Amino acid sequence: MPLYEHTFLARQDITQAQVEALMKEFQGIIEEGQGKITKQEYWGLKNLAFKIKKNRKAHYAFFNIDSPPAAVAEMERRMGINTDVMRFMTVRVEELETEPSIQMRKQDRDERGDRDRGFGGPGGGRGGPPRGDRGFGGGGREGGSTFRSRPPREGGAPGDRGPRPPREGEAPRAPRRDSTPGSEG
Repeated sequence: MPLYEHTFLARQDITQAQVEALMKEFQGIIEEGQGKITKQEYWGLKNLAFKIKKNRKAHYAFFNIDSPPAAVAEMERRMGINTDVMRFMTVRVEELETEPSIQMRKQDRDERGDRDRGFGGPGGGRGGPPRGDRGFGGGGREGGSTFRSRPPREGGAPGDRGPRPPREGEAPRAPRRDSTPGSEG
């Protein structure tokens, strides 16, 4: 039978117990279609990159599925009808991973504790020596910044750019009249 990885996002305002009930419901659909879910994980309530249906967060759930395509299609159909499911995605894979997914693995805190958290600490704080080309502590010049403003054009205030020069093959434009109130004349 084909192998699938399936992830779905549930609304933020339902409880974890309700999400687990949804997972059991969808597992039942797969088992009715002569398939099986070899692994299921609840990844928790996580922030979304953008709002989906007025939600900023979502409950994430993950399945490894060994099932005929018809059972997966029926599960997806019912997910599309369910108001608690915001998004879902099923991907066909060559083989299923048996170890916990990357979302479930805990990172080694001892390894992270060796790094300095600040920008100004020893080693630059972000994995290397301070580069000096970012404008923070002098970018190779006395002032620290490499930005130089352009001198103003002739015939106007510093913020006024003046008339645009004519393009090639274009007739010169007549100067614009000042349209401020009280300057009729």
